[in-house]
Amino acid sequence: MSFTDEEIAYLQSQPLARLATLSDDGQPDVVPVAFEFDGEGFWIGGAGQEVLSTRKFRNVRAGRLKIALVVDDLMSLDPFVARGVRVYGRAGQPVERVGMIGPGVYTRITPTVSWSWNLTGEPVGDAWYETRRAVHP
Repeated sequence: MSFTDEEIAYLQSQPLARLATLSDDGQPDVVPVAFEFDGEGFWIGGAGQEVLSTRKFRNVRAGRLKIALVVDDLMSLDPFVARGVRVYGRAGQPVERVGMIGPGVYTRITPTVSWSWNLTGEPVGDAWYETRRAVHP
């Protein structure tokens, strides 16, 4: 799958994502992660071998490779402006490489489907805000 130029620019501008993996009993586990986006896929990981003991890496190493990833930000509360990209994909097995925080262990996430919203940063409709201001001055 491929991302639009607008999605690529957004993904390259953001430092954090939320990654969901599956535990052995099927319980989703979500954790904030720093990530690298290479224009097609994502790299997550960290320095040193201890990253392999984290729940996300234990889940991937156990063969539970389906993941969900959300990269989003909240530009404003008033007016409310949220934007982001949601990705479903597959994680690869961990490899040693030099990543954004230096040498370490990383896994590559290959997206299979994605959705994005409001990357232009438009506020929610003005009518909602007028109603809100009238109730909560």
